[in-house]
Amino acid sequence: MVKYLKTAGLLLAVAAAQQVNAQNLTKYIDPMIGTGGHGHTYPGATVPFGMVQLSPDNGDQGWDWCSGYNYSSPAIAGFSHMHLSGTGCGDWTDISVMPHTSLIPDTGQFFKIPYSHKNEHASAGFYSVGLDNGVNVALTTTERVGFHRYEFPKGSTPFVRFQLNYSINWDSTVKTRIIKIDDSTIVGYRYSYGWANVQQVYFAARVNRPIKKFYLFNSVTHKQVAIEDENGKEYNGELEFADMNGQPLMMKVALSSVSYEKALENMKEIKGWNFEDVRKKAEMKWEHEMEKIQVKTMDEKAKRVFYTALYHTCMAPVLYSDADGFYKNAKGVVHRMKKGHRYTVFSLWDTFRGLNPLLTITQPERNIDILNSMLAFYDENGLLPVWDLSTFETNCMSGYHAVPVLADAVLKDTKGLDAEHVFDAMIASANQKQRSTPEYMKYGYIPADKGGHNVTLTVEYAYDDWCIAQVAKKLGKMDAYAQFMKRADSWKALFDKQTGFIRGKKADGTWMTPFDPYMASTDWETSMYEEGNAWQYTFFVPHDVRGLATAFGSNEALGNKLDSLFTVSSKINGSSAPPDVSGLIGQYAHGNEPSHHIAYMYDFIGQPWKTQEKIRTIIETLYDDKPEGYSGNEDCGQMSAWAVWSMMGMFPANPANGEYLFGSTVFDEVSIKMPSGKTMIIRAKHNSKANMYIQGVTLNGKPYSKTYITHAEMQKGGVLEFAMGPNPNKKWGADNSNWPASASR
Repeated sequence: MVKYLKTAGLLLAVAAAQQVNAQNLTKYIDPMIGTGGHGHTYPGATVPFGMVQLSPDNGDQGWDWCSGYNYSSPAIAGFSHMHLSGTGCGDWTDISVMPHTSLIPDTGQFFKIPYSHKNEHASAGFYSVGLDNGVNVALTTTERVGFHRYEFPKGSTPFVRFQLNYSINWDSTVKTRIIKIDDSTIVGYRYSYGWANVQQVYFAARVNRPIKKFYLFNSVTHKQVAIEDENGKEYNGELEFADMNGQPLMMKVALSSVSYEKALENMKEIKGWNFEDVRKKAEMKWEHEMEKIQVKTMDEKAKRVFYTALYHTCMAPVLYSDADGFYKNAKGVVHRMKKGHRYTVFSLWDTFRGLNPLLTITQPERNIDILNSMLAFYDENGLLPVWDLSTFETNCMSGYHAVPVLADAVLKDTKGLDAEHVFDAMIASANQKQRSTPEYMKYGYIPADKGGHNVTLTVEYAYDDWCIAQVAKKLGKMDAYAQFMKRADSWKALFDKQTGFIRGKKADGTWMTPFDPYMASTDWETSMYEEGNAWQYTFFVPHDVRGLATAFGSNEALGNKLDSLFTVSSKINGSSAPPDVSGLIGQYAHGNEPSHHIAYMYDFIGQPWKTQEKIRTIIETLYDDKPEGYSGNEDCGQMSAWAVWSMMGMFPANPANGEYLFGSTVFDEVSIKMPSGKTMIIRAKHNSKANMYIQGVTLNGKPYSKTYITHAEMQKGGVLEFAMGPNPNKKWGADNSNWPASASR
């Protein structure tokens, strides 16, 4: 018995120690980072890639409220269950609820309650705030269920308002319904039209106290209705409760894309009413994600920036299918994934550059579902997604960038992915009859007098086509390989050697005039570039950087052009210049994704010390651990993915070829759990803010001269060690045998 007690005590001690250790990394996550300025993130509770994002909304409209919340606002209008993280368009904020202490007459206006940031707290999987009406709100979640805890002032009459007509920016309510099915449960739905023209969200809500009275308001007439009409008009609801006598009111809200019956089934994710238990489990899910990449440094701010960035890389895509795998798509058809679950929110124009390659390392199992969700979208719609929101094609942004994401997966031999199916889907998107693709195929570029954003579309299609060519080659389809390698050269038709820029050309072969490389515009009809100008897009040839160098005349000439990008004026010309062009160093715009590979281009031309200096500068000046910590929209994880990669010391400048180019790590050591089960350790000797330059590299103790490392090499695990110093070593990486791959050798 004594032996048993000693053993039990030891096990408890070990378990306690493990629990303590498990909290070591989530403490560096600050969900408030990115909620200020133009970051457009939300601070509320969610779990990795969860269907529910339970977060406060300010009730304000405008670009800086695309997530529903901005740190600058002094009031909260509700807590809704679906949010977009870091986007440039506002939608969702579905199933908004608000606790208060009196019946709010329905006026069609948002009912805002002031609050102070000193009474607000956000951490991994948890959010709380003390409202000025005396109600304390605490929120946590599982994948499909939001869990609320409200503490009302003693002697007050508690109310919970379901404002289903709540909407922001592009979104508008089409139809809602609320039904009380027993004394503690309501169900309903919200149909809306917005960025996603078709969106249907079903919910089920259950409280731990009897509902004293149930009110319905018609949100069109703003009048109270006694009995819900079966036609299902637009309703908001109010739940009234007896005085809680100091006890909390608890509420679970489950979501589904299929029906409120399925939402009731999803509610089983939370058994009982133990809020702290659910909160702790949510936190542990985040701890599990953080443990995949562990860093060593004395710089606590760097840890906060890094782990919050890693946190933001787990916000999208988001889960769309129910616990049983069923989902209803935008066409109203119910499907079930053959294996795994369906995901939505594919911000591919942003994420193909850094986030999706990162997911091949950090999310090997989940990533299969994400990739197969793209193929499911193709099966249901005939094309791969461009910007899939609630399984609706928003057709937002340029390119067909599901292609590089899927190509990267095929070229990395990702298991569970049908490469032939992928290839068929790629060909369908490459040969579509819209989005200026016919003009692209006819002329070999998109003429400036045949469609807007013509330069951006041309250079991005060229890169996507290079990706298709690589998959064709892997599958032995050599005719297709030759065809798409030719299309991959399309950028060359728009390179103007006289001005040194990639610029618009008419169908007759003459250049568009006048030409201003500083000009940027949001006018699709006249703008040649999407969210950028000639300075940024001239460098978008990630598959053929040395081909671009040849166009400039030499590697040195391209290096000089890159130098000038970072030193010229930061002015942006144009009366309708997009606000996305932000985070400027010269004309390098880190606040928007087209620039994200550019600082690494020096590695392709034998000048890696310039990459090292630029990367350190960007990390030090354009990331912070404050609400305004991002220099532009966070964009569903891409802004953060750049930070995760670059703070570790590398980046996939060509996102689909499995090469990670070296920059300058800010950490003394990084341990990465690879999908192979091995651990890749990155060490930096003599590292400091001053010692930003690589003096030499070893891999597993042997000299390593390449300016990149491959995914396959990383999978083997081992130790990659950088010797750092205060001055550039211009000999290291100078020999062209050590440069990253380029289509032009």
